[in-house]
Amino acid sequence: MLQRILLAIGILNLLAIIILSITVFASDQKVVYVDSSKLLNQYKGMEAARAAYQQKANTWKANIDTLANEVQQQIFNYEKESKAMTAKERQLSQELIRNKQKQFGEYQQAMNTQAQQEDAKMTREVVTQINAYLKKYGEANGYKIILAATEYGNLAYADEGLDITDEVLTGLNKEYSGK
Repeated sequence: MLQRILLAIGILNLLAIIILSITVFASDQKVVYVDSSKLLNQYKGMEAARAAYQQKANTWKANIDTLANEVQQQIFNYEKESKAMTAKERQLSQELIRNKQKQFGEYQQAMNTQAQQEDAKMTREVVTQINAYLKKYGEANGYKIILAATEYGNLAYADEGLDITDEVLTGLNKEYSGK
């Protein structure tokens, strides 16, 4: 039963692609594409977002380094002074060091999570900007479809004459610089 459903879905998808292709080519509409990797990597908005992210990452790293140094210093002090301590003082110092190490680990984990979230947010915002520009560009130039070529091979082949990446990138950067 599941195989029949999957087969039906596959056939429907194939039919949709065929109908879309016929519609586009029969109406003499030009299909174009952009190289999404190139857009992301050369868009000035992405460069600015990456620089802002890097500043945040440097601050997080500095905080983590400071905490790591504090833990190391506490361990060094304990090793240096432990012989002169009573058993109770040693136990208390060891407990303080374990707590500090635990706090350090939790902070480091929290910063890694925050870094991942910030990176995803930054990328999402830049992709939204690019998509909004592509929509305006497509409407202004009368395109019905602008495909995106990705590193995962969504476009098996396309004539290089259909690649509008450089034109889009120029306009996108010009619009970004004007803000």
